[in-house]
Amino acid sequence: MTQPTALSRKRGKNYAEKAQLVEKKSYPVSEAVELLTKVSTAKFDATAEVHIRIGADMTQADQLVRTTVSLPHGTGKKVRIAAFVPDEKIEEAKKAGAVLAGNADLVKEIEGGKIEFDIAVADPTLMKSLGKIAKTLGQKGLMPNPKAGTVTTNVTKTIGELQKGRIECKMDKQGIIHTVFGKISFGPKKLEENLTAILQAIKEAQPPGIKGVYILSVTIAPSMGPGIRVQL
Repeated sequence: MTQPTALSRKRGKNYAEKAQLVEKKSYPVSEAVELLTKVSTAKFDATAEVHIRIGADMTQADQLVRTTVSLPHGTGKKVRIAAFVPDEKIEEAKKAGAVLAGNADLVKEIEGGKIEFDIAVADPTLMKSLGKIAKTLGQKGLMPNPKAGTVTTNVTKTIGELQKGRIECKMDKQGIIHTVFGKISFGPKKLEENLTAILQAIKEAQPPGIKGVYILSVTIAPSMGPGIRVQL
């Protein structure tokens, strides 16, 4: 078992005890998620995170990884969705579950600094009008994007998928994909199925430009607690 480090001791006795449960090895997915449910140091229902390091040259456009995946059991988080749609689709979007739906009025709210949503979707006909707020939304990772599946003619379907747990997976500047795959309370089986869905989607999204080792490492962790390496 892993011995407590100076850092883990600094984090507290509880963290040090949990860290000792994790060995310095890579675990099969089923064992990793089983262990994950035992190492959270949070006093609340922690989020299950996964960090996937990709063997990509970040200066090459043909090596960037970006995909979406529908988690079988969702993320455990209720997402607030804003829909930029024509007038005739506003009620449809609201009935589908959007907390905000509109066009010019919604743009004006955001220009005024009011952003009260987690994900934005847009009808293609509204994309031009989002130019005024593209920088604001982009800085927060909220700008609708065709590659993320958030620019769509079928807003109702997209909102439904997002509510059920469709997530986007993309690399940061260091070539690492950070995302979540549920809550610790989901238990090992559901967490394993969600994690497997993410790993499969990322494998299928391998860009042709990456010729060497594609996935370098996979680490899972509770939002508060030690990381666990997963066998590739």
